[in-house]
Amino acid sequence: MLIHPQFDPVAVSLGPLKVHWYGLTYLVAFVGAYLLATWRVKQSPFAERGWTRQHVEDLLFFSMLGVVLGGRLGYVLFYKPSHYLAHPAEIFAVWQGGMAFHGGLLGVITAMAVFAKRQGRHFFEVADMVAPCVPLGLAAGRIGNFINGELWGRAADPSLPWAMVFPESGSDLPRHPSQLYQFGLEGVLFFVLLWVYARKPRQQGAVSGMFLLGYGTFRFIAEYFREPDSFLGLLALNMSMGQWLCVPMIVLGALFWGMAKKDAFQS
Repeated sequence: MLIHPQFDPVAVSLGPLKVHWYGLTYLVAFVGAYLLATWRVKQSPFAERGWTRQHVEDLLFFSMLGVVLGGRLGYVLFYKPSHYLAHPAEIFAVWQGGMAFHGGLLGVITAMAVFAKRQGRHFFEVADMVAPCVPLGLAAGRIGNFINGELWGRAADPSLPWAMVFPESGSDLPRHPSQLYQFGLEGVLFFVLLWVYARKPRQQGAVSGMFLLGYGTFRFIAEYFREPDSFLGLLALNMSMGQWLCVPMIVLGALFWGMAKKDAFQS
């Protein structure tokens, strides 16, 4: 069996300043999204609609706030509401960990809505531009999870060649390296599929719908290999909290995609 290397979470120390690997993965995610978006706004239909690099930079600023604030509040509300109700000061202790993708998604949706309102653009025009730029950032985040030795997988057959022991889990059970599964599935593979889909002319809202549908489906599958949070365990129908949060994504994604195909979101 493989043993998790237990990386030092600090990438660089400069006196009292410590730069963590997890922080660097966020930086990679935002830089990657920026580069992809600047290329995307030069393509049709966004070039014809007056999109510029300045628009990308403004939207990135709002989105960064949405990811951090939404991700933290999502973790507080979805995963540990009773704990943070009893210890409200810890809500702001982000250095202790605790970010939720679904909360970050809601934060980014809010950011896009604010940007669209300020620019006088249709929300789905903004969302369609952003959606294909997101999965590689999610992939970077999963590498950060792996480096930290967190969000490990469920117990695996010891004969599985890549079964891995995560000492951070407090046991010597061989486990699925689910962070790497998610890196490949909802990160790299989903990026390729969504990027190819978005490169062709699509009805407004179709790319956004496909993002929700595709990510929700891939994340739902990956959750079968990921150890549920110990303080929650499996919920109804033996599904994890992550899977339950993916259900509305899948439903809404299919609904939006179907409506987009009928030109329901045209400006």
